[in-house]
Amino acid sequence: MIQRYETGPRMSEMTVYNGVAYLAGQVADDASADIAGQTQQVLAQIDALLAQAGSDKSKILRAQIFLADIADFDAMNAVWEKWVVPGQTPARATVQAPLANPDWKVEIVVTAAV
Repeated sequence: MIQRYETGPRMSEMTVYNGVAYLAGQVADDASADIAGQTQQVLAQIDALLAQAGSDKSKILRAQIFLADIADFDAMNAVWEKWVVPGQTPARATVQAPLANPDWKVEIVVTAAV
């Protein structure tokens, strides 16, 4: 059975199937924050969604990170590295990409075991 969380007319924030949680791209609610602040917001949203599925950041299998400006890579990583569980870091890719809102600096997509 597929479970859908925070489902709207366009998308769900998370779907869970066969013991795997698939999160939609998460972006900051306060787009006026700098890259560190936006990254913190996004990671908090990921924590909350994973908790709804009975999972957590130690079970993330894969992360895809989209940065509006690759120059923010180091500042984003400083927040990321404080957040991830040592020894439980997921497979990850980070790329520069134009985001849907020009004020967003980072969008993160994760897949996690439940």
